[in-house]
Amino acid sequence: MTLLKSDQENGWSSALFSLAYDQGFDQVLYGSVGSKHVKLETAFLHSNYAPAWRTRYDADKLHYVDPTVAHCMTSSLPIVWEPDTFHAPGQREMYEEACGYGIRSGITFPIHGPSGEFGVVSFASDAPPNGEFDSTISQLMPSLSLIRDYAFESSLKFVAPKPGAEPLPRLTKRELEVLNWVMVGKSSWEISKIVLCSEATVNFHIGNIRVKFNVNTRQQALVKAISLGIISPEDPHR
Repeated sequence: MTLLKSDQENGWSSALFSLAYDQGFDQVLYGSVGSKHVKLETAFLHSNYAPAWRTRYDADKLHYVDPTVAHCMTSSLPIVWEPDTFHAPGQREMYEEACGYGIRSGITFPIHGPSGEFGVVSFASDAPPNGEFDSTISQLMPSLSLIRDYAFESSLKFVAPKPGAEPLPRLTKRELEVLNWVMVGKSSWEISKIVLCSEATVNFHIGNIRVKFNVNTRQQALVKAISLGIISPEDPHR
């Protein structure tokens, strides 16, 4: 496998792009971090996406909006892109803009390493997301999964250990409670009835949470809290 033989990052990424192209995907993105407890912005990342799209995605921190990233944080299964995957307004806008750069359909594989590493590898194309594409993906799944495994193992030599993990934001007991109710889909009004306080108080707590995570929306705060291991969808507060 050429990925394992590559001892330079440029050669490694070229090998990954070539393997993806051989499977029918002209665009690919690989990103990983040494731990879920570090910022996603520090990821070891290589892609042949359009530079303008990568700049936009990174500048607006769309990894905190992207539903494929949120999925991969809590699942070991790949996610095949469909328009309905990007159902929230911000997600829909992101998807429609990505389509303009030839990123219309694809599949994203999660990476969960033995030492706590986290990452994703996405194979993308401009093909319409329809039944024919789904059938093709089903046939390619084993090969793409193998590429994912080799890409992760071979990338470790390029990823220097992070000397200091991002300090975990300190949430109060009530902030954690509110965030867990947000995770299960409750609105501010619904949370206020559950925890017996005003809706304004709930929004106050959510505002504090956003500040502590340095994000703009409650959804972004939720994704970041999951990525840092502060809350877990497998054990929500009910």
